[in-house]
Amino acid sequence: MIRLRALLAFGPLLLGACSLAPKTVLPTPPVPQSWPVGDAYLLQSEAALPILSYQSILTDLRLQSLTEQALANNRDLRVAYANVAAARARTRVTRAEQFPAVGINAGAGYSDGSGDGNGRGDFSLRGGVSAFELDLFGKLANATEADRNRALGTEAAARTVRLALIASLADAWATYGADRDLLQIAEDTAANARESVRLTQARLDGGVAPRTDLRQAEQILATAEDAIAQQKTAIAQDENLIRLLVGGDVDRALLPAGLAEVTPAIAPVPAGVSSQILLRRPDVIEAEYGLRAANADIGVARARLFPSISLTGLLGFASDALSSLFDSGSFSWSAGGDMTAPIFDAGGRRAGVAVSEAQRDAALASYEGAIQTAFREVADALAVQGTIAERARAAAANTAAAADTATLTDARYKGGIDSFLASLDAQRSLYAARRSEIATQLLLVQTRIALFRALGGDSGAGGNATAR
Repeated sequence: MIRLRALLAFGPLLLGACSLAPKTVLPTPPVPQSWPVGDAYLLQSEAALPILSYQSILTDLRLQSLTEQALANNRDLRVAYANVAAARARTRVTRAEQFPAVGINAGAGYSDGSGDGNGRGDFSLRGGVSAFELDLFGKLANATEADRNRALGTEAAARTVRLALIASLADAWATYGADRDLLQIAEDTAANARESVRLTQARLDGGVAPRTDLRQAEQILATAEDAIAQQKTAIAQDENLIRLLVGGDVDRALLPAGLAEVTPAIAPVPAGVSSQILLRRPDVIEAEYGLRAANADIGVARARLFPSISLTGLLGFASDALSSLFDSGSFSWSAGGDMTAPIFDAGGRRAGVAVSEAQRDAALASYEGAIQTAFREVADALAVQGTIAERARAAAANTAAAADTATLTDARYKGGIDSFLASLDAQRSLYAARRSEIATQLLLVQTRIALFRALGGDSGAGGNATAR
């Protein structure tokens, strides 16, 4: 008889293991199994790509120091971690609904109807369970699972912010170095232009050169001086961006003097790896948890189609004398239950299931789209990486040829063989070639950073503990 009573008492709780959520089945990644290979792609080892840390890519100790400051102080990252904490707390709130809420209350009162001072005091002490819903069809369990997956998705989003912060800081650091080089080029050009103006003025005074030569030389000088002002502005803005990313003041000793210091400081990432590595990207992980949460929401919507049973219970003591409050005769208890079942709601609950299923389909498409986008970003970065070395060699050769041409043309002009216009054109070509070489070298570094980011490198630190 005792076993029968126990079975009747705990049977509904055992039914709580029932879940109406469909099983989550992740689709086959809608991308090829390997990176494209061809003239524009750099084919390397087919070995699996190791998990990357920013220290393995950003090898300069100065840049590592700035990165550590950014990870500690950046406000966007703090917001992301606060969102993670809030998501974890919401999961605990939802999970608490699966358990009975036990409370206690005490009361005391005094009444004296006759006013003769012989009134009576009433004392009570009660504890009980209020409106505990039996999770017969897994509604509460699936709601907890949905919130838990959303919390995990929020953590993945925080890792996306972290990864973007590291990559953006490295890019800003490299851009600062390139702008320092461009400033040096502008200053060199201005110095040469001042000398040209001085010599042309002397030739004009001697009746050898026309006034047009002087004005053209002055134009080159003014253009170079304008470029100097622009580059100083760009460098100041680079510093401002780095301060924003770091979240505080920046020691200028931690900044590069030029691209010659930047290029060896950012190591290349190996490219010949399976595209399955993209499943570790934080944005792909976030999309996967979104799919799992949407799947659990279907179980919640389905459970609303079935009856809901709630239990309440109360036990306690009541007495008109505080000294006899805990006597056996003052003890009382009560229990009760309620059941609600949908009969007619104009299809609202079934529509809720349809909404959840449509949201699951959208989450599935988002998950597949995240993988496809990740593949495209990596493939694009590899396309640049496969040809950037040739472009850098061509840019360097172009600069060398332009420099030699400028030297020879200037000598021919001073010897009376070429016009001053030819010398000016050679100087303009040299200026453009030097700037183009800097841009190509910066692109080489930026491609390494972009590939590190596209592969989801360093996506696992900070704020990524499992939500419970």
